Amino acid sequence: MNMRSLKAMLVAGVMLPAAHAGATDLEVTHWWTSGGEAAAVKELATAFDATGNKWVDGAIAGSGSTARPIMISRITGGDPMGATQFNHGRQAQELVESGLMRDLSDVAEAGKWLDVIKPASLLKSCTLDGKIYCVPVNIHSWQWLWLSNAAFKKAGVEVPKNWNEFVAAAPKLKEAGIQPLALGGQSWQANGLFDTLLLSIGGKDLYEKIYQEKDAEAAAGPDMAKIFAAAAQARQMAAGSNVQDWNQATNLVLTGKAGGQVMGDWAQGEFQMAGQVAGTDYSCLPGLGLSQYITTGGDAFYFPLLEDEEKSKAQEVLAQTILDPKTQVAFNLKKGSLPVRGDVDLASANECMKKGLDIVAKGNALTSTDQLLSADTQKQKEDLMTEFFANASTTPEAAQKRFADIIGSAN
Repeated sequence: MNMRSLKAMLVAGVMLPAAHAGATDLEVTHWWTSGGEAAAVKELATAFDATGNKWVDGAIAGSGSTARPIMISRITGGDPMGATQFNHGRQAQELVESGLMRDLSDVAEAGKWLDVIKPASLLKSCTLDGKIYCVPVNIHSWQWLWLSNAAFKKAGVEVPKNWNEFVAAAPKLKEAGIQPLALGGQSWQANGLFDTLLLSIGGKDLYEKIYQEKDAEAAAGPDMAKIFAAAAQARQMAAGSNVQDWNQATNLVLTGKAGGQVMGDWAQGEFQMAGQVAGTDYSCLPGLGLSQYITTGGDAFYFPLLEDEEKSKAQEVLAQTILDPKTQVAFNLKKGSLPVRGDVDLASANECMKKGLDIVAKGNALTSTDQLLSADTQKQKEDLMTEFFANASTTPEAAQKRFADIIGSAN
């Protein structure tokens, strides 16, 4: 698609996808397979199909840690898909550096992405050597505590207003036969829980000292020792979860079998799919109720270089469709995430989404670990946290020592 046809799609600075003569099938790979995620993906597919093209769904079950190696293998092996999901940050950096991903700078300029995508760090994470290689689709934040109001009512205690009250309520939940903290067995879940404790309890300065400055001395210090002590409490509260996938852990909360779950705002989509109402059936505490800071990571789509000219044109249309204001609202309301456009109408947002929007509006959104750390460093952290949460004999002191070593060699 040339620049003239792109400009024809602009109305008041908004890019509106339209059907064109070269309509074609485009395979899109992603790892969105839970109920809420599938409902959100359907919104993207419907919007893209409306352009005259065809979304060919390439869902890969098992979360990003399972899907990413498959996606990367296909691209490096000469069997690229039309578009693929990665998280904002450095997960696709080596593919870009190898010349396997498409430069979207012309499409971004025509769509005024620099003006409409907020915060700017999202687009920055798609940029390498001044060129834009991906299109952000949402803003996700990890720092949320999701609580079952029914579980606490059954246990005879007030719904907690913060993490400390949640920890204090754990014995009462156990007495009532309720799992205090739901935690799935996938490594990224334990890793995300730990990072949430770090930011929410340790604060912004400690978070940035560890992950932005890569300060090994701080990682080995007394402030981090408090985080590992909190992680040990969380480990004790999570003992007996006996589920693997994150949405299975969320289901324990929405059915009242568990008191709470620390999980990103995508969990909200599961509550919505179950017909539950924020503030009535469940409660949501950003920053674990202790902090007014969240990180802004999320998902983005990358477009492998293709030889097929028609599929290449369809890639451009999909990029435009993802950022269309109506698509942004429809997708993110189902996904539980925030839109990447700062100019969309979110009057229909629920209580939890409004809390997230308010934090972002205050300028309290920090860079996520996916953007600050390499995939290799993230994997090392995941392995450590998996071992720590699965094995109660691993002491906080021993885990902290290994953590400090990881941070000291991080890139």
